[in-house]
Amino acid sequence: MAKVTISSVIDAPVEKVWARIRDFNGLPGWHPRMVESHIEDGKDATEIGCVRNFQLASGARIREKLLDFSDQNFLVSYSILETPQPLTNHKATLQLRRVTDGDRTYAEWTASFDAAPGEADKLAEGMGANVFQGGFNALKSHFAGQS
Repeated sequence: MAKVTISSVIDAPVEKVWARIRDFNGLPGWHPRMVESHIEDGKDATEIGCVRNFQLASGARIREKLLDFSDQNFLVSYSILETPQPLTNHKATLQLRRVTDGDRTYAEWTASFDAAPGEADKLAEGMGANVFQGGFNALKSHFAGQS
């Protein structure tokens, strides 16, 4: 099983960062690699078990299922149901925590998945750099200079 963990500190209060990312269907609103998303079957984006179907800037489509969602813990967990990438048994969690020093946010995005031995490290590296850190960089840019 491959694992990847990326963390970052965002110069904004945790409530503001959570308000920006909490919508499970809202990736295109804050992540530069995601261009379109919808929740299947008319379910609510906070309903455990709902499936988001989204398109990447590359044109690829991915389907993910919401496993856990908590406004209290600033947390969302999901699994990939369909992806063009050669991986299975994917589970990821994005969680925010309050940094009291400067009223900032500690953000951590983790994932685990199965992949062929020759592919796992490359997939983990790409997921960490492009998806997770790419998302954090977009959030940092969004909140830069805001009070």
